[in-house]
Amino acid sequence: MTKADLVKAVSEKANCPKKDAEMAINTVIDCITDAVAQGEKVQIVGFGTFEVRERGEKKCKNPRTGEEMITPAKKAPVFKAGKALKDAVNK
Repeated sequence: MTKADLVKAVSEKANCPKKDAEMAINTVIDCITDAVAQGEKVQIVGFGTFEVRERGEKKCKNPRTGEEMITPAKKAPVFKAGKALKDAVNK
């Protein structure tokens, strides 16, 4: 499902214009993005949790040269599905 498909589905379920549905979806995505970028955990009960996890630096090899190098530490956004979402998928 693409974002356009999601907008269409929300518009039909909420019985509202596509423009309003798109604005609502964009607002939700922006709010989640801003919160996670600030290091906050966003938990939507029944759906899942968005959070940031620290990844330490690690050793790896350059595939072309075989030279060993170190990738720097970084932060990575993570989504963990909630129980209701997992149950819906496994029906």
